[in-house]
Amino acid sequence: MSIQWFPGHMTSARRKAAETMEFTDVVIEVLDARLPEASCNPMITELRLHRQRPCLKILNKADLADPEATKAWLNFYNRQPGVKAVAMSCKNASDAARVPNLCQPLAPHRDSTHKPLRMMIMGIPNVGKSTLMNMLLKRRVANVGDEPAVTKSQQCHKLNDHMTLTDSPGLLWPKIEKPEDGLKLATIHAIGRNAVIEEEVAEFLAATLLLRYPGLLAARYGIAEAGLDGVDVIEAIAKKRGCLLKGRGGEPDMEKAAMILLTEYRSGKLGRISLETPGVRTATLEHSGGQPALE
Repeated sequence: MSIQWFPGHMTSARRKAAETMEFTDVVIEVLDARLPEASCNPMITELRLHRQRPCLKILNKADLADPEATKAWLNFYNRQPGVKAVAMSCKNASDAARVPNLCQPLAPHRDSTHKPLRMMIMGIPNVGKSTLMNMLLKRRVANVGDEPAVTKSQQCHKLNDHMTLTDSPGLLWPKIEKPEDGLKLATIHAIGRNAVIEEEVAEFLAATLLLRYPGLLAARYGIAEAGLDGVDVIEAIAKKRGCLLKGRGGEPDMEKAAMILLTEYRSGKLGRISLETPGVRTATLEHSGGQPALE
């Protein structure tokens, strides 16, 4: 399944972001720590490099990600010029409060009332941009929700006498080249439900867990993993959780079981799980004939 999702408002949001970039000193790019590179929008990279803007990459939801994988991603990004990468949870007030001080060294010439540091929060839908904005301003100025693309227009606020902050809508890119990336983005619910078949997304997640976290599904759902594939896992979860279709002779409700797996992954009930590492990403790209995305 090749997943594509680019609602109409994203075209105007991209245009507005390009305009605002001219008057931005530091880009705060919020990524999902469970899949940092798959959640890194190449359009954002293109826009900021065109204007030669430094970037603070926040690997958000780090409390849901595999700590070892996150450490590898921080090393990966911190080797890139003009980039500072940190891992945090934007729902944590003390984590969010660190952000302005992390941005300041990236633009040391902007630190006064006459030359305020102008920061812009960017990222794909549903990675926590609005949550970060609200935490920094210590009040609710941006809508927050579990559905992607809640924010549809830019908001600019004065953070203090020498700092301003712009929150931008979640941006995907017009064509997701690698089908696996589309599935990963759907797994973290960065893509609208109308563009995905959730059973297929759950099957992808199950297959990934079988490969990268053997024993986890057995521990959580009490199923024997040996010889199973993604479809088998969803069926086994349906039987274990009593998800059966009425009047169908005990036939498993695959859709309901798929949502159980996706919901429990997204909430962290399955544990701290990353869907990619720099090494796995490089191997995947090489296998598909591409090159590692190093900006």
